[in-house]
Amino acid sequence: MKVDLFDFHLPEDLIAQKPLEDRTASRLMVLNKQTGEYKHEQFKNIIQYLHPGDCLVLNDTRVLPARLFGTKEGTGAKIEVLLLNQVDGVWETLVKPAKRVKKGTMLTFGDGRLQAKCVGESEYGGRYFEFIYSGIFYEVLESLGEMPLPPYIKEQLKDKERYQTVYAKERGSAAAPTAGLHFTKELLQEIEQKGVHIAYITLHVGLGTFRPVKVDTVEQHDMHEEFYRMPKETADLLNDVKSKGGRIIAVGTTSTRTLETIASENNGYFKEASGWTKIFIYPGYQFKAIDGMLTNFHLPKSTLVMLVSALAGREQILHAYEAAVKEKYRFFSFGDAMLII
Repeated sequence: MKVDLFDFHLPEDLIAQKPLEDRTASRLMVLNKQTGEYKHEQFKNIIQYLHPGDCLVLNDTRVLPARLFGTKEGTGAKIEVLLLNQVDGVWETLVKPAKRVKKGTMLTFGDGRLQAKCVGESEYGGRYFEFIYSGIFYEVLESLGEMPLPPYIKEQLKDKERYQTVYAKERGSAAAPTAGLHFTKELLQEIEQKGVHIAYITLHVGLGTFRPVKVDTVEQHDMHEEFYRMPKETADLLNDVKSKGGRIIAVGTTSTRTLETIASENNGYFKEASGWTKIFIYPGYQFKAIDGMLTNFHLPKSTLVMLVSALAGREQILHAYEAAVKEKYRFFSFGDAMLII
């Protein structure tokens, strides 16, 4: 399947540069995945499309202030490091300029409050670091790091919390699960009061967020690994919702990937689990976990457009995206939302 099949014209000025003041003020396109029909709505009206007994699944990951600016010991060269994920005390990172950092290189951040030793190179040109510090690592990171906004967002963010969901809890992401940015605590409360269940999973968004698809055919693309966790409470709730005929609606592609990973390994059911997933969802995939998805509008030829195309059909998605461009919907992280049901 050609990657070009997922291309569409996206004017650059439709890529949202900053969040709206009111999280729920975004627009919402509601897409019927069976018929391809769509409606234009306000996000705060999403509650009208959720039924008692349904379950919204949210990703409670929290974005780290993961961008660090330091210097190379010995030369004083300026080096930028973006933390991606941690395994056994070693951090996988992206580094600029990477050519200046070899195995054994020492970096210093914040007048020596934090140091890093390069202990290896990744297959994608990244670097592995061990960090040296006093106290609690995440507290040091909070004081020295910056929020890693996606490269297509050129404006500085005034309030760091606007790149976090209101339910962000588990620290570990290099990017936000942006479909969840539209919710306020008040709206989630209203949704629960209607009899809609809310469940939480964790998937730490990592390297793949920053990697474009560089191959010609979809099947050639090597999907990145990301860490996920589903607690027993969530697994039990989802199995109960499913047994009673409720719909499972994933908030975002990250929640979708977690749910589909676990359901694929358990004959369509859920259980307490954690691990690393490389699941790559594109047209032809048979969904085992979700009945619907809330998601933002994605960039052309991205794995995210492929994922939503698997759920609603490529032609229907591209037709809806064409309408979104015409109606000047805002795209990507700080943009508007689409509910596929």
